[in-house]
Amino acid sequence: MKLRGWVKRLMTVLILLFAQDAARSQTDNRPNILLIVSDDQGYGDAGFQGCVDIPTPHLDQLAKSGVVCSNGYVTHCFCSPTRAGLLTGRFQQRFGHEFNPVYDPLDQSEGLPLGERLLPQYLRETGYRTGWIGKWHLGSSPRHQPGARGFDETFGFIGGGHRFLGWAPSGRQYTLPIERDGKAVEVDGHLTTRFGKEASSFVGKDKNKPWFLYLAFNAPHTPHEPTPEKLALFSRIQNPTRRKYAAQLSLMDDAIGDVMKTLETTGQRERTLVFFFSDNGGPVRTNGSDNGKLKGQKGDLLEGGIRVPFVVSWPTKLPAGATYDHPVVSLDAFGTALALAGAKPAVGVTMDGVDILPHLRGEKASPPHEHLYWRKGGGVERALRLGEWKIITAKNQPARLFNLKEDLGETTDQAAVKPEVLAKLSKVLDAVDNQMIPPAFPGSSVKNEDWGPGGANQAKPKINPAKP
Repeated sequence: MKLRGWVKRLMTVLILLFAQDAARSQTDNRPNILLIVSDDQGYGDAGFQGCVDIPTPHLDQLAKSGVVCSNGYVTHCFCSPTRAGLLTGRFQQRFGHEFNPVYDPLDQSEGLPLGERLLPQYLRETGYRTGWIGKWHLGSSPRHQPGARGFDETFGFIGGGHRFLGWAPSGRQYTLPIERDGKAVEVDGHLTTRFGKEASSFVGKDKNKPWFLYLAFNAPHTPHEPTPEKLALFSRIQNPTRRKYAAQLSLMDDAIGDVMKTLETTGQRERTLVFFFSDNGGPVRTNGSDNGKLKGQKGDLLEGGIRVPFVVSWPTKLPAGATYDHPVVSLDAFGTALALAGAKPAVGVTMDGVDILPHLRGEKASPPHEHLYWRKGGGVERALRLGEWKIITAKNQPARLFNLKEDLGETTDQAAVKPEVLAKLSKVLDAVDNQMIPPAFPGSSVKNEDWGPGGANQAKPKINPAKP
C-alpha cells in the first residue's frame, strides 16, 4: 500500500509538471533573440555608417528600426577570441582564449575551454530553442563543436573560414564539408545566400516557443567569391578587390533581408530582439574594406581593429532611428539575452556583459561600463578605454594615450601632456589585467591566419605565444 501510494503521488507530480510545461509552451511571450555577426566588415562599410559605394538597404532598415551604437566594440581585434567572448559574456582572457585555434579535430585543447558555459546552454535550460548557422571557429574536436555546446540545431562549417562557391569538400579549412547537426550535407549556390535561407527556415518554424539564433556569416571575409551577377552590379568600383568585397557584402545584406522578411511575414518581428555587429574591424590591406575615420585595422588595438558597426533593434521596445553614444561591447548581447530569458549566470562566475536595454531606452543615464579592456598576444599589447580616454601599451614601447572624443583617428598621443590621466588609466589597466590568465592554448596568430585556400593555418605553430 505504501509503495502504491508513493507511485500515485509521483504520477500526480509528473502530470502537474507536464501540464505546467505545456501551458508555458503555449503562453511563453519571452522574446526571440537573433544575433547576427559579420566577418571582417569595415567600420565604414554600411549605409547607416556613411558608406556611399556599397548599398546596404537591409542593414540600413535594421538601423532605422532600432539603435545605432556609435561606440560599439568587440573584445578582440580578430575572429575567434571575439566569438568566445560574446558567447560567454566574459572577457575571453578570463579563460585564456586569446588566439585563433588551429583546426585539429584530434586536439581537445585548441578551442573555447570546455569549462565555460555558453549562452545557448543557459537559454536552452529556460526553454529556448537554440540554433547556430554559419562560421564556428571555436574549436574543432567533437567536444568543442556547436552541437555539444548548447545548440539544438546547427548548420555551417567548423573551421575559421570557407570558400563561397565551387569547392570540393576536403579535410582542410576553407573546403571543409558543410554540416547539418554534425553530418555533412551538399550545398548548392552561394554559401552566404544559403546561410540566409537556413536562417529564414529556422526562424519561421515553431513560433510558439522562443528561440535564439546565432547567425555567424563568414562574409565579407576572404576569399572573395561573389556571384557573377552580383559582381556586375559593382562594375563602377575601380579597385578590383574593393569591387569583389562590395559584392560579397551585398550578398550578405540580401541574406539578412531574407531573414528579416521571414520575421515580418510570420508575425514575429515585434517580439524579436536583433543584434548586429562585425567580429572585428576590417583588414583594409587584404580584403578591400574601409574603416572610415578610424586608424588601424584587424589585428590592431587601435580603433580600426576593435570598433565595429553595431545595431540593436526591437520594434516597440527600443526607440527607432536612434543613436547611442556611450561605449557598448559585444558581451552585452549575452547580458541582455540572459536578462530577457530570466536566466542567471553560474554562481561564482564573473560576467562582463550587461543588459543594455535600460541604457538604450534612456531609463539609465549612466554608461553601461566603467571601462572596456583589450589584450592580445598574452600581453604583447593591451588597451583600456575609460570615458573619453584610451591607453594602449606594448612591450618595449612607451604607453600611448588618446582622447577619442577630440581625436577619433588616434593621431595625437597625449601621454606626455596628460601624465595624471596616463597614470590613472595605467593603474586601472593593470588592475583589470591582473584578473586575467595566460593563454590556454597556443593557437595561431593573426599573422598566420588562414586567409584563404592553401593558407597558413593548417598546422600548429612551432612557437608558443608570449606570456604576460
